[in-house]
Amino acid sequence: MKAVRIERYGNEEVVKLAEVERPQPGQNELLVKVKVAAVNPVDWKIRDGLGEMFGLKPPLILGCEVAGAVEAVGDHTKDFVVGDEVYGYLGAHSGGYAEYVAAPAREFVRKPKQIDFDTAASVPVAALTAWQGIFDHGKLASGQRILITGASGAVGSMAVQLAKNKGAHVIGIGSGRNEEFVRGLGADEFIDYKKAKFEEEVSGADVVFDTVGGDMQQRAFQTLKRGGFLVSTVDPPSAEKAKEFGVTVAMVVMTPKPDQLAAINQLLESGKLKVRIATVLPLAEVKKAHQLSASGHADGKIILRP
Repeated sequence: MKAVRIERYGNEEVVKLAEVERPQPGQNELLVKVKVAAVNPVDWKIRDGLGEMFGLKPPLILGCEVAGAVEAVGDHTKDFVVGDEVYGYLGAHSGGYAEYVAAPAREFVRKPKQIDFDTAASVPVAALTAWQGIFDHGKLASGQRILITGASGAVGSMAVQLAKNKGAHVIGIGSGRNEEFVRGLGADEFIDYKKAKFEEEVSGADVVFDTVGGDMQQRAFQTLKRGGFLVSTVDPPSAEKAKEFGVTVAMVVMTPKPDQLAAINQLLESGKLKVRIATVLPLAEVKKAHQLSASGHADGKIILRP
């Protein structure tokens, strides 16, 4: 089968489209024929060397988010049958940029029939990151106010929808050209960061969910009430600032949780979650996909098709 593999860590030049042996499903695993692999920043960060922190040793196949059809099931796998259309997040952080992938059955859910493969493959990483950030760490509850930076991005847009579905008052920050999109996801307020100082517009927020980091994260402390939460997906928030403003801070390190993915799948099936696809490329153009992802200018998910 064809797969995108790296023999060593480095920039996009180490990425090669190679012919490799098709995997076989182990006990409690599925072999999935990949229809779509979604690109995530963690993919090229692993390529750059982050994989060492995860204990990954080259050669390895990149990609952690896929959608496809079950080709074979391993022994003791009862919840799926050959032909089931599925999607999921690969807890091993690798293996998805390929024509086939073998992974534990618990990492997959059935794809709703009305959802296409591009959409399904775009859900797990962003939705699980947002879910764990705003609920597990931020303790967001109905009736509370949440400020979301980077509200039009893959993770930010999921946070907008999940928070709104929870019954929270949602304030999104982004570029003015994305205002209609973010409001369409359910945001109650939108602030164009290029035209207004959001820290002068917002106060008394219960939760800040930060997907941007840097100066924007530092300024976001001013919008929180004492006892609130600031949760980031990109930069570890300052413990000193947390003490100064009387808030709790956390950094999201997303982990696969089957019960959460099942709940997210129900929202997707009921039409309460939407994703925006930015670019669709063939697997052979993975270098271009990584460059686009690293640029930070993709308005939505980047999709690879084997």
